[in-house]
Amino acid sequence: MLEDIRLAAGDTTFLQMVGISRGSSRALCFVTDTSQSMSDDIAVVKTVTNSIIKSNKGTENKPSFYILVPFSDPGFGPLIRTADDTLFKDIVDHLTATGGGDNEEMSLSGLQLALSSAPFNSDIFLFTDAPAKDKHLKNTVIALIERTQTVVNFMITDSVVTNRRKRSNGNQPQTRMIAESDAQLYRDLAQASGGQAIEVTKAELPAATTIITQFARLSVVTLLQASRSLGQTDSFNFIVDETVSNPTVYITGRSLTFTITSPTGASQQSTDSTGSLITSTTTVGNFKTLQLQKQVGQWGIRIESDNPYTLRVIGQSPVDFLFDFVEPSEGPFDGFDSLDTRPRAGVNGRLLVSITGSDSATVTEVALVQSSKGSEETLGVVESQGNGNFLVQVDVMPVVEFVVRVKGRVQGSSNDFQRQSPTNFRASNLTLTANSENVFIPGTLLSVPFTVASNGPDGNVTIRASNSGGFESTFPTILFLEGGNSTNGTVTLSAPKNTPSGSDVILTIEAESPDGTDSNYIMLRFSIINSFNDFTHPECELLNRESNCTENCSLTAWEIYVRVTDSEAGVDRVDLIQGNGTFNTSLEAGNAGITLVSYAASCCAPEMEMLVVDRVGNVGTCRFTARDSVSIGVSQSLFLCLSIVALGHFIFKLSEH
Repeated sequence: MLEDIRLAAGDTTFLQMVGISRGSSRALCFVTDTSQSMSDDIAVVKTVTNSIIKSNKGTENKPSFYILVPFSDPGFGPLIRTADDTLFKDIVDHLTATGGGDNEEMSLSGLQLALSSAPFNSDIFLFTDAPAKDKHLKNTVIALIERTQTVVNFMITDSVVTNRRKRSNGNQPQTRMIAESDAQLYRDLAQASGGQAIEVTKAELPAATTIITQFARLSVVTLLQASRSLGQTDSFNFIVDETVSNPTVYITGRSLTFTITSPTGASQQSTDSTGSLITSTTTVGNFKTLQLQKQVGQWGIRIESDNPYTLRVIGQSPVDFLFDFVEPSEGPFDGFDSLDTRPRAGVNGRLLVSITGSDSATVTEVALVQSSKGSEETLGVVESQGNGNFLVQVDVMPVVEFVVRVKGRVQGSSNDFQRQSPTNFRASNLTLTANSENVFIPGTLLSVPFTVASNGPDGNVTIRASNSGGFESTFPTILFLEGGNSTNGTVTLSAPKNTPSGSDVILTIEAESPDGTDSNYIMLRFSIINSFNDFTHPECELLNRESNCTENCSLTAWEIYVRVTDSEAGVDRVDLIQGNGTFNTSLEAGNAGITLVSYAASCCAPEMEMLVVDRVGNVGTCRFTARDSVSIGVSQSLFLCLSIVALGHFIFKLSEH
C-alpha cells in the first residue's frame, strides 16, 4: 500500500507526508493585504521573496514549501501552496494592489486560512496597513496559534501616527488610519504567538524585513520569550550554549532603555555608543535588533520602560524541542494522546517533550513560566521515556498565561542549554469535548456533537464555531450550563458538491464562560472525500511495437506505442518508472481522457514499466518488453484517496505519540 501511494503521489510529496524532507521543514508563509494602498508593501514582499529564494536555492535553508494568502475586502484567498520556488516567485511577482473600498480588510480571515494550512512550528508574516474587519475571529486565530505553535509576525505600515490614503468606490480620496485599538489587536495576536508587531512607515518597511531573512535561516531556536503588557522594569536571563550561533535580541516597544550583561559580568547599556557585547544594532520604527557577540553561559537583560514591550532572543542551533499537552490514551495501545483543547486549569497536567537535533541530549528541567506580567514558574517532574522523549508531570496547571521553558545538557558539553516555546499558552476551567468521523463527504451534512462542562457557577456559555473552508454551518450560540454539570450541542457543516476531494478543513469550536474571563476550544480536522464507486485502475492497450533487436544490442533499438484509457474518471497522468529510453505522452485528439504513449530505447534496455493513475487515485502499472508482443499484466489497483486519508490520520496520530 505504501509503495502504491508513493508511486501515485511522487517521492517528494510522499516523503513530506511521512515527515522526511531535505532542508528546512518549515514553510515560508506570507499573508498579504492587496488593497490599493499596499503597492509599496507588495513591492517589498516581492523583493524579500526573490532574495530568500535566490540565496537559499539548492541549500539546506530552502523552505520545504511556500504559502501565500492574499486578502482585501470583501474577499481573501485563495491559498497558494507550492514547493516550486520558481513558481512561487512568479506568483508573488504578479501580485498587484487593487480594490479595497473601505478602511477595514479581511486580515484575520486570511491569517486563519494560513494557520489552517501551514505546518506546525511555522513562521507567518502578515503585511497590512489596515485594521481588521473580521475582529470576531480573534479567539479562533489564538486557538489556531496555540494548537499549531505557529509564530505570527505583523508588518504594520502607517499605523496611528501616519494617515492612510485609499480611494473609495467612487474614486474619491479618503484619509484612513489604524487606530490604537485596532493596532492593539495585532499586538495581542503577535504576543500570543511569540511574534513581533512591527510598526513602521512604508519607507522604513524594507529595513524591517530583515527579520524575515533571519527566520528563513536553518535551525532558528528561541532562547527567551517575554512580554510586558504594562510598562515596568524587569530583568530576564537566558543561556547561550556551545551549539548556539548568531545570538540575536528582538525588542518591540517605544521609549525604553536596556542593559545587557554577559556571562563574564561585563555590561553594555542602550545609551552606550560603543561596547564589546553588542556587535550591531538596528532600530526601525518600534522594532530593535541587537546582534550579540557569542559568549557561552548565562546572559542577562534588564529593560526599563513605561510602555508595553516584547522581548525575544533567538539563535541558530540544531538542538531544539517539540512538545504537546497530553493525556493517557484510551485506545488499545499504551501511551499518550495529544490534547485538541487547552489543558484544564488548577489540576494536574502532562506534557510530552521531545529533544531534536541530538541523540545524547537529556532534559533536566521543564518549567511553565508566567509570560506577560511576571516571571513566576511552575516546575514539572521530568521522567525519561527513552529515545529523546520525556514525560513531564505538573501538579497544578497555572491559571495565568505561560510559556514552556526547557533546560538540559548535551553529552560532553560543560554547559546547560535553554530553549523556550515562543507561543503563549493558557489553561481553562471549561472542558470541551467532541467526537466525529474524520471524513467529510461534500453535498452531505456533517454533524459534530460536542459537550461543555465546568465547575464554575451557573450561567449561559457563549458558543462560537468557524471552519477554515468557509463552509455553511449551524450551531447554538448560547448554552445554559449548571455548575458542576455538562451541556451538549451540535455543529453541522455543509460543503458544496464540487469541493475538491483530498483537501481538508479545520473546525474550531469555542466555549466562553458566562463572565467572559475564561474560554476553551477544540480543533477537529476533516478530510474531504467525494462519494464515488470507481475502484478500477487505467488500462494499457499496445497499439504497435517495432523491434529489430539482435545479439549486438548496442546497434539496434525498439519502440512501442500505447493507448492508456480509463472508462470511469479518466486518466490523470502516466509516468515512466523503469527504463532509460525516450518517453513521450500526449492526449488523444478529441478525447482528453485518453493518453497516448510512445517509448523508444536501445535493445540493451529491453524492458520498460510505466505508472498509470486515474483522476480519483486508482493506480496501475503496465510493463512492456522488446521481445514480447503483448504487455505483461502486473497492474495493481488501490483506492488511493481513502488509503492516503487513512494513512495520513495514522501518521498524524503516530507523530502525536
